[in-house]
Amino acid sequence: MKKTLTLSALVLAGTATVALAQNAFITIGSGSTTGVYFPVATGMAKMMNDAGGIRANARSTGGSVFNMNALKTGELDMAIVQNDVAYYAYKGTGIDAFKGKANPNVRSMAVLYPEVLHVIVRKDAGINTIADLKGKRVVTGDLGSGTEQTALQVMEAYGLDFKDLGQQLRVSPAQGISLMQDKRADALFYTVGVGASAISQIAQTTDVKLIPVSGNQATALLKKYPFYVRYNIPAKSYKGQGATVPGVAVQATLVTSSSVDADTVYKAMKAAFSNEKALKALHPALANNYADAKAVKGLPAPLHPGAVKFWKEQGLNVK
Repeated sequence: MKKTLTLSALVLAGTATVALAQNAFITIGSGSTTGVYFPVATGMAKMMNDAGGIRANARSTGGSVFNMNALKTGELDMAIVQNDVAYYAYKGTGIDAFKGKANPNVRSMAVLYPEVLHVIVRKDAGINTIADLKGKRVVTGDLGSGTEQTALQVMEAYGLDFKDLGQQLRVSPAQGISLMQDKRADALFYTVGVGASAISQIAQTTDVKLIPVSGNQATALLKKYPFYVRYNIPAKSYKGQGATVPGVAVQATLVTSSSVDADTVYKAMKAAFSNEKALKALHPALANNYADAKAVKGLPAPLHPGAVKFWKEQGLNVK
């Protein structure tokens, strides 16, 4: 009798192991906990877990460049990144971290929302345009982040380089906000969805304003870097912002690798994107901007076969 029970237990354990193996485990790279990537990735992971078939977790990271490198090594299975950074990683160009190291395995899943360049300055710093950043102490984003790349490209449009700054501060958004609040920084670049908690926090606690990216400089930027689109930050998006601020944006995009099997990607897509209302509820950046029709436009790399299957079921003409 004892042997029979033991055998039965082994059979049950084996069945459980098989069931567990069917639930693919994926890690989704996001960004700083004070940005939009993290709550969106966390929300998507929960939707995937609730749907079953996938065990997902979201991880806070240094941002787009880190995520693309981690996707290449297999440290991450999926990630939210700027579409321009994903394209540079796919092609092996644009950013020093990717030059000559193209990753042809990058695959797109969906475009999520515009990521707007916020240029926040202390009102007492005497900065009214991007050109006024010369000689100032400027937070340009975490080392290797998408924000750092965006800051460089926008400054170039105004005839500036990082070497023209009084001090380039390469720190996380949270650290940058502390520096601004302590008057150890004059300005801060942050490429993030409108309504990010970090920007709201500094607007609530410090006398700051947003600097526009517009005119001939914005036109030149869009011509040189086609990933950018014009985007006006609506009035009253943040405390003290009485008027609309002209700006530019890239696109937050969910990407994966061709090494992730099609069934896993399909299940992830179905869990996160089948209910558009639930997806939009994850964050105002999605609520105000996401649409299925826009989710397959501006993709930085080919769609993953699992994503192709899902989008075709939604009636979209993709390949």
